[in-house]
Amino acid sequence: MKMITAIIRPSKLDNIKELLSEMGVTGLTITEVRGHGRQKGHRELFRGKEYVVDLVPKVRLEIALPDSKVEAVVAAIQKAAHTGEVGDGKVFIMDLENCVRIRTNERGEGAL
Repeated sequence: MKMITAIIRPSKLDNIKELLSEMGVTGLTITEVRGHGRQKGHRELFRGKEYVVDLVPKVRLEIALPDSKVEAVVAAIQKAAHTGEVGDGKVFIMDLENCVRIRTNERGEGAL
């Protein structure tokens, strides 16, 4: 099993949720976050004054999957989140040792 964590633009969330739903991915966690990558934010003008926005709003997706679905889901996230501009985001793939469904005490992939 793997845990996929994706940091994406908020505007791309609906596209990604729709694509994942079509692929049969039923469980995901979404968190609104703020941060920056290499660009370290950007500058904006507001009422004639320049402000540095160093923490950019992003969305964090967490998806636990069986190994067999990982590459397809990562490819779908990449396709739906891509704009070609700085700040498109990142996808992290980590090993997931175990999973327990609290209601039934199922363990492993069956609990996903």
